[in-house]
Amino acid sequence: MVRTPETTIDPRYSSDDARPTPWPDAVAHLRNADLFWVSTVRPGGRPHVTPVVGVWLDDAFHFSSGPEEQKSKNLAANPHCAVTTGCDRWDEGLDIVLHGDAVPVRDERVLRRVADAHTAKYGSAWAAEVDDDGTFRMHGHAPLVYRLSPVQALGFGKTDGFSHTRWDFTAEST
Repeated sequence: MVRTPETTIDPRYSSDDARPTPWPDAVAHLRNADLFWVSTVRPGGRPHVTPVVGVWLDDAFHFSSGPEEQKSKNLAANPHCAVTTGCDRWDEGLDIVLHGDAVPVRDERVLRRVADAHTAKYGSAWAAEVDDDGTFRMHGHAPLVYRLSPVQALGFGKTDGFSHTRWDFTAEST
């Protein structure tokens, strides 16, 4: 089932003639983006931000992190996080922020689909596979795989004017 968010535009941060970015356009951007930034919170409250590669699959963003990495430790204590992607230009492109909880994926069938999507998207640079015992592997390591199903997303369109779109999944109609 495809999740359909309530879509609104914030006129405070949008050009006068701006229209909200349709969610399917944002999903296409998420599918095609190469780099994302995961923001988590350390147990003491300080933020932790790190770049990751990842895939959009089944209406959610999937990324991996070694169990000993800071973001995995942070997510074990507090699953709330933000994932961002976009470009470093102020006057072009679309920047997207996803808000939600990143939860570990343990289902072997889903892990295999994530591995296949990861390898198809990134090739040998970030090839992934799942062992016969269900362990997700990438370059000899066994990272944890996380799924973030957004509760809210924000889009900042910067081409031909500015638009600030909000996608709210808490009141979704599916």
